[in-house]
Amino acid sequence: MNTIKFKILGLSICLFMITNIQAQKKKAATPAATSYTIEGNIIGLEDGTAVKLVPGATHSSELPVAETTLKEGKFTFTGKLNEPRFFYVVLGKNKAYIPVLVENAKIKVTADAEVSKKEDERINLKNEVVSGSKSHDYYKKETAFRKDLEKDYEEYHKGTEAISDAYGKARVAGNKKAMDSIGNTPEWKAFEAKEKAFFNKVASSSKNLILKHKETWWGPFFMLMQYSYFTPEQKPEFEQFSEAAKKSYYGQVVDKDLNPKSLIGTSVANFKLNDKDGKPLSVKEIVAGKKYILIDFWASWCAPCRKEIPNLKTAYANYAEKGFEVLSISIDKDEKAWQKALAQENMQWPNLHDDDKVSKAFNVKTIPATYLVDSKGVIISDNLRGAALEEKLKELLKS
Repeated sequence: MNTIKFKILGLSICLFMITNIQAQKKKAATPAATSYTIEGNIIGLEDGTAVKLVPGATHSSELPVAETTLKEGKFTFTGKLNEPRFFYVVLGKNKAYIPVLVENAKIKVTADAEVSKKEDERINLKNEVVSGSKSHDYYKKETAFRKDLEKDYEEYHKGTEAISDAYGKARVAGNKKAMDSIGNTPEWKAFEAKEKAFFNKVASSSKNLILKHKETWWGPFFMLMQYSYFTPEQKPEFEQFSEAAKKSYYGQVVDKDLNPKSLIGTSVANFKLNDKDGKPLSVKEIVAGKKYILIDFWASWCAPCRKEIPNLKTAYANYAEKGFEVLSISIDKDEKAWQKALAQENMQWPNLHDDDKVSKAFNVKTIPATYLVDSKGVIISDNLRGAALEEKLKELLKS
């Protein structure tokens, strides 16, 4: 009797092993997906609402790789990728964005949407879910620390609204005496200490994330995502990447941004952009009779750009009468934010709004980006800021 039991048990084990081996072979034989499909379901928007798939993580304005419209809340995008890529699903006329790390797989994107009743008709999203992309899941896991940083940011700003507002007004007005007075208070010094600690934590977290992935494309990808602009300080980080990481799609993007082709010695073509009143102005009109012109690309949201404005004001005050002119060009997508920043900063030189074409012509990948142009329209220097700009102007306009 026991012999029969053992035979049955042995047969069951053999059948299980055979079935398991066959399943593994079948799994191994299944080819990896060679294309992606993004199926979307957005509840709350009208049929015909535009949907675009726009590349992200490139530090520049990108054109959509695909466009469609919603029908009963649904949309579909298909394509092929050599390696995972980061995109935004853009709803309406740039009214809402859903980030998606796309790979060759079947991906689903769902969300509930509500159109704001305000003038801008902004689309507000909630319950956003992206599923089917292992790369997207990994991206979310590796960047979850950002929520803690957001809490830290809110925490150290509590109770500092009044003094921050007073300091901001003094800075805009160019009232150095008031700025020094506020800056010497215990309250402001405590705020500065907390702010410094916060940004040190941000920098450390970003660097650790990037170097953790220095062997693969994730490294340069995270570099693009963690830094809104590059400076020479980031070059050592890039050099630590493996050759595979450097040669990846995002590795090549970072390399191009960190080591842009110099425009010194090239001529600036005449272009025309609108000022804050919507009036089109050409460079030729602005620079007529000037000896040197500093073309400054900036944005309202760019903190380093805003911090550089007092230096521009000093240079303008010292050298405008000697033939120096500044032309600031905002790359803001939100024109109202630009207008608000103009009112706050009170810049006395021409200010124009970019149409994407001009910044691309200058190959602007990082801001602030400045180009010093002579009276013949030739770029003679770039990325001059602070003391470096002052020294250059002193040299050129010493007479």
